[in-house]
Amino acid sequence: MSETNRIEYKQELNNDVDIEKEVIAFLNYHEGGIIYIGIDKQGNTVGVADVDGDMLKLKDRIKNNISPSAMGLFDVVTETKDGKNLIKIIMAGGSEKPYFKKKYGMTEKGCFIRVGTAAEPMPQTMIETLFASRTRNSLHRIKSVRQNLSFEQLKIYYDEKKLTLNERFKESLEMLTENGDLNYVSYLLADENGTSIKLAKYAGTDRVDLAENNEYGYCSLIKATKSILDKLDIENKTVSKITPKGREDTRLWNPIAIREAVVNAIVHNDYTREVPPKFEIFADRLEITSYGGLFDGMTQADFFEGLSCPRNKEIIRIFKDLGMVEQLGSGVPRILRAYPKECFHFGDSFLRITIPKAIVEADNKELVERLVDGLVDDENSTPTGGAIEELAGGQTGGQTGGQTGEIEDVITERQKVVLNLIIENNRISRKEIAKALGIAESAVQKHLKALIDAKAICREGTYKGYWKIMNKS
Repeated sequence: MSETNRIEYKQELNNDVDIEKEVIAFLNYHEGGIIYIGIDKQGNTVGVADVDGDMLKLKDRIKNNISPSAMGLFDVVTETKDGKNLIKIIMAGGSEKPYFKKKYGMTEKGCFIRVGTAAEPMPQTMIETLFASRTRNSLHRIKSVRQNLSFEQLKIYYDEKKLTLNERFKESLEMLTENGDLNYVSYLLADENGTSIKLAKYAGTDRVDLAENNEYGYCSLIKATKSILDKLDIENKTVSKITPKGREDTRLWNPIAIREAVVNAIVHNDYTREVPPKFEIFADRLEITSYGGLFDGMTQADFFEGLSCPRNKEIIRIFKDLGMVEQLGSGVPRILRAYPKECFHFGDSFLRITIPKAIVEADNKELVERLVDGLVDDENSTPTGGAIEELAGGQTGGQTGGQTGEIEDVITERQKVVLNLIIENNRISRKEIAKALGIAESAVQKHLKALIDAKAICREGTYKGYWKIMNKS
């Protein structure tokens, strides 16, 4: 693989390699990029002899030689290729452009930007334009409304990771303004603050019947995050079904994806608006909403590809220290392994992920799985019409009669979820399905057509009709 606008190769790390120049170019580039140490310009793997030593040198040079601070905007990790060790530097696009070498300041000798496969000097006019539009409401620039803050919880979390916070931790973790006052990062991480993150649970599929209203806040953002994760882990129940091959256990939501979605919402939320992220559990789904939307210049395609442009690099840096965040840009791809892009909804000022439950009730899951998997005609495994009606909670209206059979195994996982919603409520509308899954009604119509074509359902009546669950005879 050759170099690209987002990939740079360096054969080795030595005093002649201007690694700061390459890093700065990617910080100033809206997509960020990746630098590999141990691959030559022809793309040949040569490896790195002293991986640990070079990684320490890289972190030190990036930390001390670049301004504004790049902490929280890069990862240095190891990879193996062709049996040889490499170093991979993952750079995010920074929000405080222009970044520059401290030695030369904001000049053409200090500022660089990625152009094609090269790091080119930034023209002075561009430097001035970027500086004029630099984000001035980033958290570390905002003075905390309270200055008498304590950080015992933060110290405990660092101690648990065998990391010690020294007397200058506020400075090293960018918890101070340029004038030395405690900033908004400090406020969010303090033992006590005025920020509360709510987790609501509703009895139905809308916001009418509130069953629980939990508040996790007025404390360190780390503690609040852990409390939300613990609560969702309790709610993420395991359900079982019996198959010809034995018992299968399934959780309501994919736990890895849920963790990534929760942490992403918290670390990327725009706290300058003083609006925390929101978590809502419905009978059929989980909704996670963070505020701020996508960064200017970042597209949805960039987002789904995992391109990173952190809004709160100081918080991300601390969450990484504590093992709550993996390498940059890995969260969304992890979510997409379990759920489709249609689960994401992008607003002008917010981003929401709607994650449907794998099932609504254990009995319904068994019904859906039996219908979809097409079990063989076995007295111990093939449901009769009466059995199907019983599994569906009597909502099929006895329409299956005494038929037996199977549904063609041609429907997708999303269509299984749609089928599940219909079993729960056979009079559910397209609009209600769209709202439950967080997708457009046109997409719902395509799923319904697929279910009809697969002879899983049919429509009885028109406007005031209902969905009838079918079996292929």
